[in-house]
Amino acid sequence: MVTANAPARVIQHYVDNFRRLPWRSPPGAPPPDPYRVWLSEIMLQQTTVAAVAPRFERFVARWATIEALAAASDQDILSEWAGLGYYARARNLIACAREIASRGAFPATSAELRKLPGIGAYTAAAIAAIAFGEEAAAVDTNVQRVVARLHGLKQPAKAEIQALAQAMIPAGRAGDFTQALMDLGATICRARAPLCGTCPVQSHCAGFKIGTPEAFPAPGPRRARPHKYGIAYWIERDGNVWLVRRPAKGMLGGMAALPGREWTEAHQPHPLRLGAVRHVFTQFSLDLEIVAMSEPVGNGGWHPIDRLADAGLPTLYRRAADVALGARAEARAAA
Repeated sequence: MVTANAPARVIQHYVDNFRRLPWRSPPGAPPPDPYRVWLSEIMLQQTTVAAVAPRFERFVARWATIEALAAASDQDILSEWAGLGYYARARNLIACAREIASRGAFPATSAELRKLPGIGAYTAAAIAAIAFGEEAAAVDTNVQRVVARLHGLKQPAKAEIQALAQAMIPAGRAGDFTQALMDLGATICRARAPLCGTCPVQSHCAGFKIGTPEAFPAPGPRRARPHKYGIAYWIERDGNVWLVRRPAKGMLGGMAALPGREWTEAHQPHPLRLGAVRHVFTQFSLDLEIVAMSEPVGNGGWHPIDRLADAGLPTLYRRAADVALGARAEARAAA
């Protein structure tokens, strides 16, 4: 049974073991800058803490305030975002930064934060709780798992988890408690092989008492992911490669890229194939063939090959460029 002292145990464990992350304030300290909380939460969507931490520090070193970010060009922001994936987030990041800058400050409530571009229920609650102390339950996958195991819920409704998490927030400690639950789910109450022996609320946990904590919550049915095919052209001249910018809307919108054909479900192999890469997006998987061409295609420009790291290519096209450069090196070695 989850008793009234469970939240206090969670917070004390956080005080003793909290992860030192560049967007956080230590437990009990004044709350962090809402800009840093917002930026970290947007970056962390579908991305790991380990991957985000160095990229976050690069972002805030370049744009230290929401005003500085709002004043930056779309192209600079999208280039800096390259490699973090889910590029619709970057476009929403730009729109949100500019709206907040025009307001003069971040809204302080989850209800107002939800009205901003790219901020959903979880992100709004996380920012409101951590930066402003609002007693708002921020329920992500980690928190859902912790709450479901504590209460022994196999197929809980989202509203049920939300209400149970909300009821646990101790007065005046919303920020610390929110981050404590996040850490508990990420480091101890893991999806597989949970470390129940070190859990501060083991004695409260219905899943542990039943003996099968990993069974809570039960996994949902897996949906089949469609598969698509595409072609990217490697067009090289005098130590440069031809790059274009993808349309603002759609997958990888606004990002630098190799030119190519539209992605379809029909496979159309090309005779001048240098190689291929497979990439998995949220909605579908993609086989992208890299094809050698001699003349520029599309509206773009030449970029020095020895400075490709500065081009802002997303992961898919960085990998495609690596394939093309590898094929070029093999051809030269065989000549």
